[in-house]
Amino acid sequence: MQEISINKQMKLSPHFTLGELTKTKHQTADGNIPSHAVIENLKRLCPWLEELRYSYNTLYCLTPGEDYDESKNVEPIIINSGYRSPAVNKLAGGATNSNHLTGCAVDIRTYGMEQAMRYAVILMDYADDSNLDFDEILIEKNSKGSIWLHFAVRPKDNRRKVEFLKV
Repeated sequence: MQEISINKQMKLSPHFTLGELTKTKHQTADGNIPSHAVIENLKRLCPWLEELRYSYNTLYCLTPGEDYDESKNVEPIIINSGYRSPAVNKLAGGATNSNHLTGCAVDIRTYGMEQAMRYAVILMDYADDSNLDFDEILIEKNSKGSIWLHFAVRPKDNRRKVEFLKV
């Protein structure tokens, strides 16, 4: 059987690659390879991620009066999980109807509740300013105390669901 792979360096936007949005620590027979439809959904997330990156850095990483400069004082947005194949989703303990299965969701690393809340506010403000809808903004916390932001955008039928969850 021939091994199938993806171009992990493929840019979905200026700062986000297909590899970032499909990475997983779970090894599965399917290789977590997304379909073309999933890749389109991942691309739909990227303008939101780009806005989050720019706004967070502009608001919280620059010294007062400093202009935004891509070469300094820029913190990346780190994706913990994006697309998950059914096999990966099962190993990750994801919901059977997870937005990750269709490439409509990302889990974003945060360094505590304050950063998660700032990320959530930036994304909600972007939704309001752009008249775009999101499906979910969830601040999640596990039993070990790790906190991350789950963010999802569907092609249609977005719910604007905002919650704090212990998982």
